[in-house]
Amino acid sequence: MASSDTEDSDDANPNVLDFDTEYEIGQDNIQPMGLDIHNPVFVISGALVVAFVAASLFNQEASAAFFGWLRPFLTSKFDWFLMLSVNLMVVFCLALVFLPVGKVRLGGADAKPEYSYAGWIAMLFSAGIGIGLLFFSVLEPMYYTLPELDSWPLGRDPSLPGNENLALVGTFFHWGISGWAIYVLVALSLAVFSFNLGLPLTLRSAFYPLLGERVWGWWGHVIDILAVFATLFGLTTSLGLGAQQVAAGLNDVFGIPLSDMLTVGLILGITAIALVSVLLGMDAGVKRLSEINMLMALGLFIFVLIVGPTLGLLERFGAAMADYVVNFAALSNPFGREDTGYMHGWTTFYWAWWIAWSPFVGMFIARISYGRTVREFIICVLIAPTLVCCLWMSVFGTMALDQLAAGYEGAKDVVIAYQPELSFFRMIDQLPLYNLIAPICLVLIVVFFVTSSDSGSLVIDTITAGGKLDAPVAQRVFWCTFEGLVAIALLLGGGLNALQGAAVSMGIPFTVVLLGMMYCLWVALRSERAKLLG
Repeated sequence: MASSDTEDSDDANPNVLDFDTEYEIGQDNIQPMGLDIHNPVFVISGALVVAFVAASLFNQEASAAFFGWLRPFLTSKFDWFLMLSVNLMVVFCLALVFLPVGKVRLGGADAKPEYSYAGWIAMLFSAGIGIGLLFFSVLEPMYYTLPELDSWPLGRDPSLPGNENLALVGTFFHWGISGWAIYVLVALSLAVFSFNLGLPLTLRSAFYPLLGERVWGWWGHVIDILAVFATLFGLTTSLGLGAQQVAAGLNDVFGIPLSDMLTVGLILGITAIALVSVLLGMDAGVKRLSEINMLMALGLFIFVLIVGPTLGLLERFGAAMADYVVNFAALSNPFGREDTGYMHGWTTFYWAWWIAWSPFVGMFIARISYGRTVREFIICVLIAPTLVCCLWMSVFGTMALDQLAAGYEGAKDVVIAYQPELSFFRMIDQLPLYNLIAPICLVLIVVFFVTSSDSGSLVIDTITAGGKLDAPVAQRVFWCTFEGLVAIALLLGGGLNALQGAAVSMGIPFTVVLLGMMYCLWVALRSERAKLLG
């Protein structure tokens, strides 16, 4: 129960939240067949997901046409809203680092972290970055360099003197501080309202300062249902991209013919592996796979750094990071831009995708961040991943750009042919030990796939069970299975456009939810700081 035994001194302090609520976790739940269902969130979400899968599979042509129209319409009409909202989140998160509320500890003044830094950061990276590191690290810098594709960041030709780093800067912008600020906002809100204020670990709890007891009614149901679908579509976009890249890699390395059946089979097979991880639970499943994932990714990164021009790659990273800082404001401005191809084709899609992912990644990060201070949390979740993502993108992207400058056009050709899933393999096939490294990359993609799927299943299960962390296994199996089925439905019903359109369609309405969450988080942090001061 989330109640308050506030002392007289607290009653006199208007900054201290007083949760006088009689809500019990699970009091509204129904339990057919041993399930623990938060009525009506599970029922409505589950029914709509089943209906979506069925409609998409039985009307593939109509689905393809719809999603082909949806993404460009949304990203061109709501560009200003998405970009201004994300800018506000960045400023808000950075401000919390320097304000006194940064001293608030998640779980209370005496709380201790449950995971070491190594385990915590490994899980954070596997859930928050995942497949995108391998899918986009060569694709994006190459895409922004080619005049044929009309996507130069800020409308500047990277081949001209002084603009050499612009392709990397455009990539850093999408994988840097702006995206991670979205995750910080959701994760920190969930952690504070759950660990410090005793409310259920679900999205609706973060709106208690605005809605009061109404968060346990239909207002709260709507928020949680939106969170389920944002998570589901954001996650299945990544799963679909990963399946396409594994299929392309199998064709490239082993000559296995590409087909829809291969992609569907991969999704089903990898979903089955994810089910095993889900059944093992957080520590035995997700944590162990995340650590394996981290080690494999680190090994691949070190290999590429060593076999490439090491000092040149690191120098290019430093120069590009400086240019990223210099150009950050211009890239964040949604008005009067000449680079509409870059802004609509990439930036607004990315922001909607990050926002769609935020309930999943935010809740997962919140669950593993007990005991951290707000300042420590923001620095680790905002700054450290930005640096690592940018370093990764810089090293792999620079390798591909150097190969292009030296006359090798393998990556360029597949990007122009719109075969993005092959761009990474076209870069590494010029490196030593390709026949060994390529299969390792395939395994790494699969493990990223599995960690994203099982983490997402745990999060959606928590939301639909009213914030419970120990919901029955059958529910986790349901959500893990339907994540795979939604990815299959989207791939067969429109391919990449359908995947991206689904993410954007949920990212835009969920932005409104995050803006409200920002206000509520500030109220809660101010309350916790007032308690510390007595």
